[in-house]
Amino acid sequence: MLEAFGNGTLFGERTGDGPIRVLWLHGWGRSHRDFSVAASLLASHGVASVALDLPGFGASPLPPVAGGARYYAELLRPVIGELSSAPLVLVGHSFGGRVAAVLGATPGVTLAGIVFTGAPLVRREGGGRSPWRYRVIRRLYGARLVSDAVIEKARRRYGSVDYNNASGLLRDILVATVNESYEPELARITVPTAMVWGEGDHDVSLASAERAARLLSSRPTVQVVANCGHLVPTTQPASLVSAVLEMVA
Repeated sequence: MLEAFGNGTLFGERTGDGPIRVLWLHGWGRSHRDFSVAASLLASHGVASVALDLPGFGASPLPPVAGGARYYAELLRPVIGELSSAPLVLVGHSFGGRVAAVLGATPGVTLAGIVFTGAPLVRREGGGRSPWRYRVIRRLYGARLVSDAVIEKARRRYGSVDYNNASGLLRDILVATVNESYEPELARITVPTAMVWGEGDHDVSLASAERAARLLSSRPTVQVVANCGHLVPTTQPASLVSAVLEMVA
């Protein structure tokens, strides 16, 4: 059953009895339901958790303004204190991993650990520039030489699936997020960390996870999940539970 958190600004589901020890943060375009199986498995070990719908996803309303993962971390910061007076373990998948990285580096936020899975924490090697045709159209649009219809057509042709599926404020949030990288935050994270990665993750490669791992102040454990892609929470939830149990033991 969904509960309201953060004075009704966020919704999520609590699983298990006793004090909350784990907070699950889902990926872009997903919801708290991605962690339903993992949360139930964790509860069978006597560990209670909450899986949130991040602002703009699931049952949680959009935030008041557009901002990337750093802005989302500010929105979640008071909720962490609301959930528990004891340090929590954060489990962040994809976009949720970006938010977890920022929270882990935020002064005043005390955590027991962070589990990252499929999270794009560092910039892609090679710079990840847009196709040259799209860059030309953007320059022409900036000079008011092409119409809104032309730039929108180009955005849909060259943009990602997530970009094309988003609109309005949510699209602005996505643009803000993809322009962020978290090297400074990774260097400031001192709590225990784990990287749980699908062997066949084509959205965020294992090489990207290894680059992020080298930047962390605390030496992370790295678990490669065989026969698994980007959606570790739904396809291999037990791997996340194992990583969490090591941190809450």
